[in-house]
Amino acid sequence: MTPGYDFMARLRSGVEAILPANAHELAHNRLHVSITNTKTGENYLVSSFPCREDLVKVLLASSFLPIYAGLKPVEYKGQKWIDGGFTDSLPLLPVGRTVTISPFSGQMDISPQDKGQLDFYVTITKQDILLSMANLVRLHQALFPPSETIMESLYHRGFDDTIQFLRKESWFEYNA
Repeated sequence: MTPGYDFMARLRSGVEAILPANAHELAHNRLHVSITNTKTGENYLVSSFPCREDLVKVLLASSFLPIYAGLKPVEYKGQKWIDGGFTDSLPLLPVGRTVTISPFSGQMDISPQDKGQLDFYVTITKQDILLSMANLVRLHQALFPPSETIMESLYHRGFDDTIQFLRKESWFEYNA
């Protein structure tokens, strides 16, 4: 949203730096990425990545929020794509158990649990989110990242939420 700042170029650079050369092979049929076709408005789950560039483009498309990330959606396979959260923020896989995760408090497997709130939920793109001041703060933090110290605190809270879920499901024993 700042003139001269290219969010998507910076994101691409970060993704390129992190992903190993064979990331597309490692992710093939193991990672399912939700993207929205701008022409049809349909949601697609992509899990086949013939090459590394396809994986990078799908990851960038899944991160593209119009206006915030720019005005030009990501091109992939000759079509324009944006974040799958616009049409289905919590897609369920066709086979097996899908673990739902969200940075917002709500009815997902792994998410922050706000205490002392009235249980009033709003459904946004198939995700039941608790209507709370804490979730409004989280939305602001998602759009305008806070300091590194606060980001590290959020990371640790997410880690703790994940451990709590895994222990509840008896999938993992963890002694802190």
